Amino acid sequence: MATQEIWTTLKILAWTKEYLLTKGVANARLEAEWLLCAAMGVDRVGLYLQHDKPLNDEELTAYRAMVVRRARREPLQHILGSQEFCGLEYEVTADVLIPRYDTEVLVAEAIARNPGARTILDIGTGSGCIAISLQKRLLQSLVTATDISEAALTVAKRNSEKHGAPIEFQFGSLFVPVAGRRFDLIVSNPPYIPTFDIESLDQEVRDYDPRAALDGGSDGLDVYRSLIPAAVEHLNNGGWLLVEIGVSQAKDVVELFKQTSCYNAPITAIDSGGIVRIVGAQIKEKL
Repeated sequence: MATQEIWTTLKILAWTKEYLLTKGVANARLEAEWLLCAAMGVDRVGLYLQHDKPLNDEELTAYRAMVVRRARREPLQHILGSQEFCGLEYEVTADVLIPRYDTEVLVAEAIARNPGARTILDIGTGSGCIAISLQKRLLQSLVTATDISEAALTVAKRNSEKHGAPIEFQFGSLFVPVAGRRFDLIVSNPPYIPTFDIESLDQEVRDYDPRAALDGGSDGLDVYRSLIPAAVEHLNNGGWLLVEIGVSQAKDVVELFKQTSCYNAPITAIDSGGIVRIVGAQIKEKL
């Protein structure tokens, strides 16, 4: 990409596609378009309306810097600074787990299981995408969100302000910040990757997502072992606990629910790939 050359929109997209493919980026053409849109300050329609427009020096410099970062396999979401989730754009930084489409199943299942929930707790909120999505859909609800990372809570607060979603944010682990309180609905997308498996993850996840948001202990189930029994004392009658899980963890997490003997029969829900992604249960009526 020598600056003395004339780089039109189409020419630079073609070059970038081939370059990113050599770096292992699968959706190279589409990602090149998104990066160029950001550098030029236009949307994709505007990009193609200017297909023969030469980039100026400022646009070229900005674009080159982004392409270099992407070639190093830094996530596109970190470079662009955002990710869409449940129809809303969320600020994303290295301090939070990048929202995944699979997690939208957790939001949908929570709404389906307890649409009348008036109090909701999101444990390990990260970017705040789950808590905010629930609050925007269940307008009658009072939503509390916790995290063990103050940096993540800072990002989540900015996202809640951006989307006009009143959320109570609390710093701390599991139920410590909400001691003595009960909720109609508790949701969580906890860390569930077995420690040994983290090094084999895709580079974009392994090197850029917060390790604390990934590492679930030796078998990936450490948080569930604490969360599921502890939630019993924080659920109102008729309340639900719903958690996201990793591949092949459904049987073990269902068993953890059953072992407490305080929940009705657990339910599961699959993601778009047919993988069981959600396990949950309603608390038994307390006499």
